[in-house]
Amino acid sequence: MCTAITYKTKNHYFGRNLDLEFSYFETVTITPRNFPFIFKKEMAMTHHYALIGMAYVCHNYPLYYDATNEKGLSMAGLNFPENAFYQEPVEDKSNIAPYEFIPWILGQCSTIEEVKELLKRTNLVNLNFTEELKATPLHWIVADKEKSIVIEPLATGTKIYDNPVGVLTNNPTFDVQMFNLNNYMYLSTGPMQNHFCKSLRLNEYSRGMGAIGLPGDLSSISRFVKATFVKMNSISGDSEAESISQFYHILKSVEQQRGCVHLKEKEYELTIYSSCCNVDKGIYYYTTYENNQITGVDMYKEDLEGIDLICYDLLKEQNIKMQN
Repeated sequence: MCTAITYKTKNHYFGRNLDLEFSYFETVTITPRNFPFIFKKEMAMTHHYALIGMAYVCHNYPLYYDATNEKGLSMAGLNFPENAFYQEPVEDKSNIAPYEFIPWILGQCSTIEEVKELLKRTNLVNLNFTEELKATPLHWIVADKEKSIVIEPLATGTKIYDNPVGVLTNNPTFDVQMFNLNNYMYLSTGPMQNHFCKSLRLNEYSRGMGAIGLPGDLSSISRFVKATFVKMNSISGDSEAESISQFYHILKSVEQQRGCVHLKEKEYELTIYSSCCNVDKGIYYYTTYENNQITGVDMYKEDLEGIDLICYDLLKEQNIKMQN
């Protein structure tokens, strides 16, 4: 299960928590403009926008979890079990496998409007990367510097939702997640008001009581509410350090700790990594479960006209600075 958000201060930011029970040895991966993206049903894309993001590189192919292109368009795939439905190939559309979807979109689109046009002729099909790596049930959040949408492949067809909150988690479907926010319109960042009974003297005894009822559990529907509340009420300075710090505070409000989501013997879901990309500057920041230090990779310090993937292994060991 995962959480993805957008954020805006002086610059624009996009990132996510990847919540999973195991790692695929993912790396921060830069795909230069001339790396050939090979598609199973479509012609290869031999020249495209450069990408930076988190990927599992397998057979020299970047299986992106989330990425941003050089135009500032970002995209992340999140688990969508029992809801995701991939179609059979058809002749009059571009047939794209789920693992190809992020390169397909980010390789050739620079804005949400361009994404919507491309989606009109795109058919998400049920094709596996390999026999071992089956198609994962996913839905996606896509964001440019001003707008965000959610793409959900359902049995009734692919749904595209405008995303006014810039947040996505997992099940249920996005329209249900948004409707559920109606149940929390009483939440406030300010003092609590007595609506229980005017004849009783009921008083606040703690700061923050205006947010009593904000979900704190780790389910996807609760994480959507909490991440939306925290993000929409978040206040940050405009500097890079302040913006990144605030972004990570938002993600940490819905992170998963080892031991709290027990799957089976000695197997627990946890936040494998958290990412934050400055989409204006092309800098991809990350932390891992064991390493809270923020590490950055700048795509513009690499040769973006090359043909080879550029990968950085994650720094996973905790780095503690002693002050005395």
